[in-house]
Amino acid sequence: MIRGKNLAEKILNEHTIKDVKANDFVICEVDICFAHDGTGPLAIDQIKKLGKESVAKPDKTILFMDHASPSPRRELSNTHLLMRSFVNQTGIILHDVGCGVCHQIVSESYAKPGDIVVGADSHTCTAGALGAFATGMGSTDIAVAMALGKTWFRVPETFKIQVDGIFNKMVYAKDLMLFIIGEIGANGATYKSLEFSGSNINVMEISERMTLANMAVEAGAKCGLFSSDSKTKMYLQKHGREEDFRDVYPDENAKYERNIDIDVSKLSPMVSCPDTVDNVKTVDEVGDIKVDQVYIGTCTNGRIEDLRIAAKIIKGEKKHKNTRLIIVPASPKTYMEAIKEGIIETFIEAGGVIMPPSCGPCVGVHQGILGNGEICLSTQNRNFKGRMGNPEGYIYLSSPATAAASAIMGKITDPRGM
Repeated sequence: MIRGKNLAEKILNEHTIKDVKANDFVICEVDICFAHDGTGPLAIDQIKKLGKESVAKPDKTILFMDHASPSPRRELSNTHLLMRSFVNQTGIILHDVGCGVCHQIVSESYAKPGDIVVGADSHTCTAGALGAFATGMGSTDIAVAMALGKTWFRVPETFKIQVDGIFNKMVYAKDLMLFIIGEIGANGATYKSLEFSGSNINVMEISERMTLANMAVEAGAKCGLFSSDSKTKMYLQKHGREEDFRDVYPDENAKYERNIDIDVSKLSPMVSCPDTVDNVKTVDEVGDIKVDQVYIGTCTNGRIEDLRIAAKIIKGEKKHKNTRLIIVPASPKTYMEAIKEGIIETFIEAGGVIMPPSCGPCVGVHQGILGNGEICLSTQNRNFKGRMGNPEGYIYLSSPATAAASAIMGKITDPRGM
């Protein structure tokens, strides 16, 4: 009997000359390669050290200016100058200031089922929601991928995560992923592929699949993968890319290192507490935690569906007088949809501050940096000490629903009561 392949094995197998299985070392052609203004300058320096004046696939190589967008300091402005110069020299694609978060734009405009996507950012795995083998690498590895159009992998072992049941009111994919990370630990899936399936996943929209794929790396995973299906096709169609759809799915007799079964009907809203993502509690267990800042956005939860959830709770309300509310749409498309639907108006009327499509406060470069001892409840993916620019601040993570309810009440709040 021919050994079946899981999603990671199947996609990598298509991009190399040998038949692959977990733990094999392979050299694969790369479909999409990108970096941003935090990692791109390092990759450019490494390409120059390789003696390269060009890249292998200019139409598949992308630089994003999303971390310091717009730039707050001359040093960062100078790195932007370096990137623009490299784009002019090589003819690669540039998404300049204001064009959105790289992971969101890659999913909207570039990645497709069956692709290999590599990026100089750990949350490159977001595109796994579309059925792409997408993973983050260091700037030197990305430089090689840009220069040669290929890279090497060790084929990861795979955890199959079977998700069934129906979400209860005010429980979402973010709560599911925080629960998973809390169960297996921040290092519990190191260099594994997390392959999501089950009746809940089958009806889940791509926006929520992106949340799960995005945070796969927070469990140490190499990637988070989903089969392509009608939801994938509808997403690509929405973004004018229906022709990019193809069926990608594991073989029925695929082998997995571990099987994890989850019934989401048993889940509550979850919160990740400082200073590690796997320090997870239900919202009821957190206690009375005052919140100085609420941040709704990022590559994890900055999509239109996330903003709709938050706006529905906030509409007609005011943020707490002692709590700042920051909203950052993940892309210009999301921003414009939110304007047309009146969502931005809802946030502004509630006292919120809207920032341009970017990584915003998440990485602590500028705008939204915490003061000493301050607490932020954020929809982002990381809460290690200093993540938002101040090691004396504290970051809690939640879904947009929990974040919105907490912005109104001024403390971490169960959205089921709103």
